[in-house]
Parts: sequence; C-alpha cells; structure tokens
Amino acid sequence: MDPRIEINRRNWNERTPIHAASGMYNVEGFKAGRITLNNIEIDEIGPVAGKSLLHLQCHFGMDTMSWARLGAEATGVDLSDASIDLANELNNELGLGARFIRSNVYDLPEVLDEEFDVVYTALGALCWLPDLTRWAQVIARFLKPGGIFYMLDEHPAGRIFGSVTSVDGTEDLELRYAYFPDPKGLLEEGERNTYAGSGSISTPVYEWQHSLSEIVNALIGAGLKLEFMHEFPFSFFQAQPLMGRSADGWWRLKRYDGNIPFMLSIRATKR
Repeated sequence: MDPRIEINRRNWNERTPIHAASGMYNVEGFKAGRITLNNIEIDEIGPVAGKSLLHLQCHFGMDTMSWARLGAEATGVDLSDASIDLANELNNELGLGARFIRSNVYDLPEVLDEEFDVVYTALGALCWLPDLTRWAQVIARFLKPGGIFYMLDEHPAGRIFGSVTSVDGTEDLELRYAYFPDPKGLLEEGERNTYAGSGSISTPVYEWQHSLSEIVNALIGAGLKLEFMHEFPFSFFQAQPLMGRSADGWWRLKRYDGNIPFMLSIRATKR
C-alpha cells in the first residue's frame, strides 16, 4: 500500500467517531428513515431499484444504505476500518441489506470479483486519491457493459481559492493553491479539526488536487464514454468562510454567486 494512503486510513479512523456524533451527519435522523442523498445525484443517476450499485469511498455508509432504501443492491467500500465497522453496525441494526468491504480503491480488484450496473462516488472523494488513471481503471473493471459511472464532487477550480481579510476588515477570496496537480500531494500535519463535529485529529493527512482535464481524460482512457458533465456554482459544504447556506441546502458564495464553479457531476457508460 502507498504509505500516504495508509496515513490517510489512520486519519479517517480518527475522524469516524467524531463524524458519527456530529449534527452534520445526523445519524439518528438516518436511523429514523432519512435519505442522505441529494436531488442532483438522485435525478442524474435515475432509478436504481433492482440494480447493483458499487459505492467507492463510502465512509460509514449512510449514502450507500440510502441507495439501498431506494431499491439498489448496494455495496460500499472504504479504506477506514472504523468506518466499515460502523457501517456494518448501522446496516445490521436497520436491516437495509447493504454490503460493506474494507479496502482502498486501488486494491479492490484483489478482494472483489463482480460487475455492477452502477459505480458511484461523491462528495469529497477525488481529493484523497493520488492516481486518477488507476482510479478510472478500477471503475471500468467493476462496471458491466453498458453500466453507468456517476460522480458528484468538488470542482477543481473551486479548490484554488482561500479567504483573506483586508486591513479594513473586508473579507474576500484570493488565489492560494495551484490548479494543476502535484503528484506528491499536499501534506497537512499537526492537530486539526475535521469538517464535522468537535474533536481534533492528530494523524496527518494527504490530499491531491486534480484538474478537470485529468479527471475527464482518466475516464476516457479507461474506455468509458462520457454522457454529460455539469458544473454548479454552489457547494455541498462550506468550502469558504464567506459561504452561506441557502434555503435549498446548498452553500453559496453571495458575492460571487454564479461566477465560480464549486461542484461537478459526470456521468459515463462502459462501452
């Protein structure tokens, strides 16, 4: 295993109990029947009843089990032991019939030998992957002929900005990070908070930036045919301190609303 992925596995083991206790994930609401999926992904994937669905990087599985609630034969995969343990616990408690496998994306062909109608990944997934060529090859490996790949994630252009406060107290954005990828990845060290819940994480973490062309060309290179790509001027989380949550649940940057893409969806099929 890539030592950077192993570091991230330990980091996500620390994050899992913090996330599970947070209001953002609202586990009790999920237990009461809440569907955690958003309307964009539900509409763009289409009906899943009776279809086999593979969810890559599923964390502790509430989205995977939400697809099961919509009728899919759902399998979730994640590199974190703590996440998969919690996913199995919830799945058994609720009797949703999903299946969970502990594996990082790249090693999955060594532990799973099936093909699926849908392969899905979403909402903060690609930044944890150093190699999108291999990622796309894994997707193609697990798709049935004619099967659908779908992703909804951060737009790479939205990841290059940071917030800044001027001397007069005005908050704005500045260009802070490179758009084009660095294969080494960005290492974040020292104790930090995670994006949901309260509690600090001591294990460092690696993230990777991926350009739009890198994402698209990886999928094309793996033999997939793109059906569409959509860009959205809002985010699924508060990507910038200046963002506010709108009535529809998405996070928007009021000052630049409609001008910066923060989210991207792609649907492709296996030839």
